[in-house]
This record gives sequence, structure tokens and C-alpha cells, in this order.
Amino acid sequence: MRIVIVGASGNTGTALLRRLRREPDVDLVGVARRPPAPDAGPPYDAVEWHAQDIGATDAGVRLGEMFTGAAAVVHLAWQIQPSHDERVLHRTNVVGSHAVIDGAVRARVPALVYASSVGAYAPGPKDRFVDESWPTTGVPESSYSRDKAEVERLLDRAEADHPELRVVRARPGLVFQREVGTEISRYFLGPLAPVWLLRYGRLPLVPRNDRLRMQAEHADDLADAYARALLGDARGPFNIAADPVLTPELVASRFHGRTVPVPAAVLRTAADLTWRARLQPVDRGWVELALKAPLMSTSRAADELGWRPSVDAVSALRELLSGMAVRARTQSPPLSDAGFLPGRLGGLLRGRLPGHGNPY
Repeated sequence: MRIVIVGASGNTGTALLRRLRREPDVDLVGVARRPPAPDAGPPYDAVEWHAQDIGATDAGVRLGEMFTGAAAVVHLAWQIQPSHDERVLHRTNVVGSHAVIDGAVRARVPALVYASSVGAYAPGPKDRFVDESWPTTGVPESSYSRDKAEVERLLDRAEADHPELRVVRARPGLVFQREVGTEISRYFLGPLAPVWLLRYGRLPLVPRNDRLRMQAEHADDLADAYARALLGDARGPFNIAADPVLTPELVASRFHGRTVPVPAAVLRTAADLTWRARLQPVDRGWVELALKAPLMSTSRAADELGWRPSVDAVSALRELLSGMAVRARTQSPPLSDAGFLPGRLGGLLRGRLPGHGNPY
């Protein structure tokens, strides 16, 4: 069984390679803008790698060639940064997704599994769980959410025009694992954050707001959901998240800290001002998304995929924080700990500001 993973070198892609290596008679093909080096080691070895920018003009044709003979394509490729250039992000995330869909149709691939997100959903409740029928119109203030919602519409059209194509959409919460410690720090905190303080397993101060209630899962559990979708016959969307819901009170209690009440307006303004000053790479759209994204029910994944998370959300967060403290990484370019990259102090000293630069 030939499975092509677009974006196989990133956070979820790395976990999915680990998961699928355990399956017999599966040939793995990885597609990435910057593939790992030949000596990168597990889980990037024993993979047929292709270098491809999915936002390129001819990407649909070239991807179609790469997808020929595949039993399934998994589309994980997505850009989070550079946040100061939304055109770059849209080119990869929306134009690139269109190319992946076009390539799958050209190659007559039977199944396409796509990494959507809780971020595709319209603003929703924080006191109850919504199922997969909740509108996927996004949170307008977030470019990430707008792009996720736009790709959902591309998939709607593909399903209508090509009913023979089995489309699965995974909609996970936050995705954590130790190995992405450096990447997450670069993408969301920037070079000035004192991540070394996390070595002590403490978060002294946690912002408290009634709307800051989020879901997460370990990357290996998300990878297992993808594997179940790939190897089965499921169709449609599936919410993926582990218990418990991460509330400020829970996080503070588990990480030896205390909560500090912060109004939503202060969170938005602080993110906006520090982002505009190039002090950190996260714009206010991420605050809006955190405040407005709904809580998701995972009943459908349990019932139809037989999926159960093996790691709870607090343990997954603990693993991530420990990885951030020691700048954990892998040998793939996106998860590298190279000091010259944007979001690292060495990159800043070279004039690479947070939220700027492509590739980030």
C-alpha cells in the first residue's frame, strides 16, 4: 500500500511516519518543501522523499505525478509563519491545498485525508461540546482560521465533483509532543522568551479568562487517528482531542502556578502591540482564535474510527513544555534547532525578525 504524506517532515508528519512504520506492507512517500537529509535517521529514513513547494504554479501537475499509484494521500502541509506576510501563508495554505486536491484528482487517488483544525469552526461555546456539524466558517479575525475555512470549501467542491474520492477531514485541537519544543518556541514565543525557566516544570503565572478553554492531544494519538482513517473506509470530518479541557485553573494547578485575571481586550492589545513591535511572532488573530474556537465532541472518532487517546491533554502539555525547556528537536528542517533561524536569538542577531522570513 503506497501512502503519500504531503508535509511529512513537520509536527504531525513526524508522528505519522512513526505510526505507519509499524504497519506491514506500507510504502511511505514524503513530500516536503525541504526534505530531511539522507542521514536524518528515524522516522525519516525508509521514506521516498520528494521536494515540492505546493504553492508553486505547476504544483498540481507535479503532485499528480508523485501521487500516481498511491492508495491514499495525506495532506498535512501548512504554514504558520511568517505572520507578517499573509500572502505567503495564503499561497501555501490555500493555493497549495488546491494543488494537492488537484493532484489527487489527476492521479485518481482513492482517498485523501486532510489536516483541518478546530480553527476551521465558527465561534462557538466553551461550556458544552459541538459535533462535526458545527459551521466551518472560521473565526474572521484569524488568518489561520480563514485559510482553514477556505480549504474546507475546496474540499466540499471536490467531494461534489468527484464522489469517487473518499475524503476524510481530521479536526484536531492543539498538537503536542516533546520533539517540537524548539519549533513551537520559534513559531509562537520568539527569541526573547526565557524558555529555560520551564526546566523546573512551573508556570508561575497563567492568564485567566472564562473564554480561555482549549483542547489538545498528543501528536502520536493524532497520528493514530490518521492511520485508522487511512486503513479503513471512513469518510467525512472527525474531531480529535484528549481530555481534560485545558482551563487556566487546571493548568495553574498542575504546573505549580497561580492564575491572574486578564480581560480579553488586554490579551488582544498585548498580542497586537508586541507583534507590531516585532518582539514576538503571534498576532492578535491567535488570541481571537483561542477565545472563540468551540470545544469539540470526539464521539464520532470513538464510534467510527475506534479512536481513543492514550495520553491525556495535561500530560501532552507537560511533554511539550519539557521539550521547549531543552530545545528538543528532530533532524527535519521544520523541527531543527539551528540557531540562525527566525524565532531564535541567533536569527535575531542576524536581522531575522520574529514573524518574518520564508522559510521560517
